[in-house]
Amino acid sequence: MKNFNRGGGDRGGDRGSGGFRRDFGPREMHKATCADCGQECEVPFKPQEGKPVYCRDCYSKRKKF
Repeated sequence: MKNFNRGGGDRGGDRGSGGFRRDFGPREMHKATCADCGQECEVPFKPQEGKPVYCRDCYSKRKKF
């Protein structure tokens, strides 16, 4: 039977918790205006025209589990 493991070794590796490793360094923050309360805030992504952006407080209120 063929060995399909590329690079050999264990696939489990050192992934840390959650199975996702993040070594990106500091994030670039972008200024935005909250669509609910109108307060200026900073978000870790570039806001796009036509898509609402929410501050931390308003996002928490809108988020449903």
